[in-house]
Order: sequence, then structure tokens, then C-alpha cells
Amino acid sequence: MKLSADRIKMLMLSVLAFVIVFGAHICRYVLPYNPFKTSMTEASLPPSAAHWFGTDNLGRDVFSRVLQGSQTSLYAALCVVAVVFVIGTLLGVVAGYMGGTVDAVIMKIVVIFQAFPSFILAVAVSGMLGAGMVNGMLSLCAVYWTTYAKLSRSLVLQMKDADYIRAAKLCGAKNRHIIFRYVLPNVVSPLVVTAALDVGSVILSMAGLSFLGLGVMMSEARNYMQTAPWIIIFPGLALFLTVIVFNRLGDSVRDVLNKRSLQGKRS
Repeated sequence: MKLSADRIKMLMLSVLAFVIVFGAHICRYVLPYNPFKTSMTEASLPPSAAHWFGTDNLGRDVFSRVLQGSQTSLYAALCVVAVVFVIGTLLGVVAGYMGGTVDAVIMKIVVIFQAFPSFILAVAVSGMLGAGMVNGMLSLCAVYWTTYAKLSRSLVLQMKDADYIRAAKLCGAKNRHIIFRYVLPNVVSPLVVTAALDVGSVILSMAGLSFLGLGVMMSEARNYMQTAPWIIIFPGLALFLTVIVFNRLGDSVRDVLNKRSLQGKRS
């Protein structure tokens, strides 16, 4: 079977994304130095054979800290995306399928959350919950779930009157069975694309809020951009490459799914 250019591109980007995730998972076992150990005698050393990315103002190895920070940032981003994917999709599907008061209440909540700029809302929620990784992740969950709720609801509204849904109702199938057996499988594909794109967005949001991982490193390195620029350059490159890979992967998956949908309609 000959693969199209879009499928080859998606496969290559999937491999890159897997390498990033796998590398983040095993980095704890291959760190050349302790990322938290300070040594003022080795402070602000430029990149060399001993320290590939140099050292920071406290003598910590920047390469080890980039690996450690990448792991924390990526794990947190994947966790946030998984949580908002499940919660937002379920709420949107229930709202679209049930309609009436249930739909009105859920959509009112969505409108309330979307009434504020997303970054401002994340900062406000984080400020109310307090500092910490878990609270930072919860603040981002409060921002991103509405996208999945609105998208899944709109998809359900398009299919709720389909023949196979009507047939299932006539056969006496319960709403829960119809939702999990017929509705959810048909709304997952577009949501997966959104999730792939959101991984990069969540990582950038965490970096912007300086909650953890690469964001903390870049925040700490601001005062040393002129004297030791490598302290911020390498974490920034790691952040840039990770976001680019996941964003391109999302675009590639969307292109493949769109072409498959067009082919299905033509046939």
C-alpha cells in the first residue's frame, strides 16, 4: 500500500513526537549531572565538552536542567490535555445530545469561562489556588476545557438526528449506551487534532506563567541574557522545538482526516 505525502509527513512527525516523549521519560536515567547541584566555582561557564549547554549562574549544568525541565513540562502538558479532553468532550456530548435545560446550563458555564481572556483567567485561577505545580495545572484546565465542550457539542448536534441514532432509539437503547457506542466514536477524530495542537499551547502557557519546567529556567535566566546568554537560549530552543513538533503533528493529522472525510463523501 502506497502512502501519500500527507501520511508520510504525519508518520515522521509522530516519530518525532514519540522521540520527545520517550526522551523525556528516560532522561532521569541519562542525566550527565545532578540538575539541582550547585557549584559556584563552575558558575556561568560557556558550552564545552564537559558541559554541552554550559552552566547557569549557580554552576548547575544547563543540559541536565533542560532535560529535567522538558520532562516536567511535557508530562504536565499531556496531563492537562488529557483531563480537559475527557471533561470537555463528555460535557459537550451530553449537552448536545440531551439538549434542553442540560444544554443551556452547560453552555452558560462555557460562556462564563470564555468571557475572560484565557491567559488572564489562568493567572487569576492560579492566584486564587496558590503556587504549586498541581494548582498551575488546574488553572490551565479551567481555561482549555471549554474548547472541547463547544466542539464536541457542535459535532453531536450534526449527528444526533442521523438514521443510526434514530434506529438505536427505536430499538430501545438507553441514552448512555447510544452516547458511548455511537456518538463518542464519531466525535473523537476532530478532538484528537485539537488535543495535539493544544499540547504545544499548554507548554507555552506554562512557560509564560513560569509554573514549572522550562518556564522556570527561562524566568530565572532573564537577568543573565547579556553575560551568559546560553542559560536562556537552550531552554528556549527546547521549548520552541517541542511546540513546533506537536503543532505540526496536529496540522498533519487534520489534513489526513480532512482528505479521508472528502474521499468518504465522494464514495
